[in-house]
Amino acid sequence: MRVVSLYRYPVKGLSPERLDSVRLERGAYFPGDRLYAIENGPSGFDPADPRHQPKIKFLMLMRNETLARLRTRYDEATQTLSVDGEGSSVTADLSQPQGRLALEAFIRRVLPRELRGPPKVLTAPDGFRFTDSRRGYVSVINLASVQAVADMMGRPVDPLRFRGNVMVEGLEPWAELDLVGAELGSASGLRLKVTKRIERCAATNVDPATGERDMEIPKTLMRRLGHVDCGIYAEIVAGGELRPGELLEIRPEAQASLLLAGGTMPF
Repeated sequence: MRVVSLYRYPVKGLSPERLDSVRLERGAYFPGDRLYAIENGPSGFDPADPRHQPKIKFLMLMRNETLARLRTRYDEATQTLSVDGEGSSVTADLSQPQGRLALEAFIRRVLPRELRGPPKVLTAPDGFRFTDSRRGYVSVINLASVQAVADMMGRPVDPLRFRGNVMVEGLEPWAELDLVGAELGSASGLRLKVTKRIERCAATNVDPATGERDMEIPKTLMRRLGHVDCGIYAEIVAGGELRPGELLEIRPEAQASLLLAGGTMPF
C-alpha cells in the first residue's frame, strides 16, 4: 500500500493539519495528535493520573458539528493555536493559563447552545493523548474503503470525515480490516503492528468543510455490511520516517503468522 497523505489533529474535535513528513517513535502516539481536548463541563480528568475518558465528556463532532466550521492552525514550537470561524477568531498560547482562558472564552462565544457546563482546555500529560480509543496510537484509512462508502451513499465522501492520521491507497475496499495482527513496515525501518479495527460513530455524518450533518454513514455500514468499521489502529513497534508516496508493506514474518492463524491476506 502507498501513503497518500498524513494528518494530525492537535485539538480533539477541531480541524486537521496536513503534514509533509512525520517521524514516528516506538511506543509513542502520532506526533502532535490529540494533544488537547476541551471539556464540555467537568469530565473528571486528572492530569496527575491520566485515564482514558469517553469522548462524550469533551467537545466532539459526534454531537457538536459546529466544530467542523472552525479552522485551526497550530504552531508546535510555541504551542500557539489560532482558530477562525463563526464570525470570531482567537490566537492562544496553550502553554499559558491566559491562552487557555482565551480559547475557552472563544468556545463560549461560538458554541453557546452546545455547552453542558464551562468549557475547559485540557493538555495531555506526557505519554497520554485524547484519542477515542485507549490504543489509538496511529490510525490508518484505506481510501478504497472510503470510495466504497461513497458508492453506498451515492455521493462523494471526504476521507477527512474519518479523521485518520495516515491515508493509504493500493488495497482492495475493506482489505485493511483483515490486517489486525499483522505488521506493516517502510523502507525507513518503521514498523506498525495493526491492533484493531476502528468502529465508526456519528462524527462521520458531519461534512468536515460545512459542518452539515448530511449523511448516515454508520447506519449505512451496518445495514450493508453488518458492521460499522472503517480503518485500523496500529501501534509503533519500531520508529521511522513516513512521507506521502512511501510504501507500507506487510512484513513477511507477520504475513506468515497471520495466515497460520487463519487470517486472510488481500495481496
